[in-house]
Amino acid sequence: MDRPKLEVADIFRRYGEAYREKHGGSMSTAQRRVMTAIEVCRTAALGRQIEQCDECGHQRICYRSCRNRHCPKCQSLARAEWIEHRQTELLNCEYYHVVFTVPDKIAAIAYQNKAAVYNILFQVTAETLRTIAADPKHLGAAIGFFAVLHTWGSALLHHPHLHCVVPGGGLSPDGTRWVPCKPGFFLPVRVLSRLFRRLFLEHLQYAFDSGKLRFFTALESLRDRRAFVRYLEPLKKAKWVVYAKRPFAGPKQVLDYVGRYTHRVAISNNRLLDIEADQVSFRFKDYRDHGQQKTMSLPVDEFIRRFLVHVLPLRFHRIRYYGFQGNCCKKEKLDRCRQLLGMPLPQVPPESSEVQDYRERCEELNGISLRVCPVCRRGHMVLIDTLAASRRPAIKDTS
Repeated sequence: MDRPKLEVADIFRRYGEAYREKHGGSMSTAQRRVMTAIEVCRTAALGRQIEQCDECGHQRICYRSCRNRHCPKCQSLARAEWIEHRQTELLNCEYYHVVFTVPDKIAAIAYQNKAAVYNILFQVTAETLRTIAADPKHLGAAIGFFAVLHTWGSALLHHPHLHCVVPGGGLSPDGTRWVPCKPGFFLPVRVLSRLFRRLFLEHLQYAFDSGKLRFFTALESLRDRRAFVRYLEPLKKAKWVVYAKRPFAGPKQVLDYVGRYTHRVAISNNRLLDIEADQVSFRFKDYRDHGQQKTMSLPVDEFIRRFLVHVLPLRFHRIRYYGFQGNCCKKEKLDRCRQLLGMPLPQVPPESSEVQDYRERCEELNGISLRVCPVCRRGHMVLIDTLAASRRPAIKDTS
């Protein structure tokens, strides 16, 4: 694939220092680290290697990647590795894609309390799915699934929501049967939505009463408990969006589709169009106009601000696993599911003691050889020189 003519890194390198000087007081340490990582990604600052073809003598310089999870250029290998690990966990059943979204007034609170509210979103979503699925009136089974947090809409505005991928069935309460859902139907979204709304508001109120929420600027008045309760009151009757997409065509299609969600960042480089007169133009999908592709232009400062809104708190897990896919006893429970579904147990290859070169790993996962000479296609690229990374500047927390 050709390199995009414009990248987020280009914008940060050109305007990042001025942005930090102007807005540094409101930036978190995580945001500063992300900016720096993207700026130096695949530059001499992180070190480089020189390779030469052993046939035609062609040379190329390979700069190291930052590997930051918010970097648009560093997700392909991480995505391929994640998909490889999930391959052995697929079950021979229908899979469903269920999305849980919070209203704008909750998103405003989440903007100022990311870790607390995002954790509530994960906790309440999992509790909602597992509770309704366990109800004998619906499925009457213990399910398993994973959830992926996205915090953006196509226009880079703050829009927290969870993508959940759920097998269409689960284990009976006594663990002796696989209980399938009805073909083409998982769980009633209206029931999911109502329970999700009630549980979320309860957990959010508890977080407030426990002193876990902070408010400032436009939401500063919510520090008062009565004001906070009044703020939430209309949400008790509002419609909370929960929807289930059509079931996947089969287990193999699940990972092909979901792989696009798990390691996506707020905006890919391929959506960027141009910088002109300190305005960044990019493509976006207007869901209010039937998903039409349109072009948006933003001042550079606003574009950077919107991008940084989606930087997650340090060490925050954006992919989480629940039920029989949870990390506790996952192997035993998945083996039980396979047994009940009449599936063979997966063959786990022995672990190699050798540390693979990234080029070998890339070829193994993606089928793309980084060793073959791109010019003559006969020779192999051989390492002839290495330059270590330069010392990176310390990042101070001024937030």
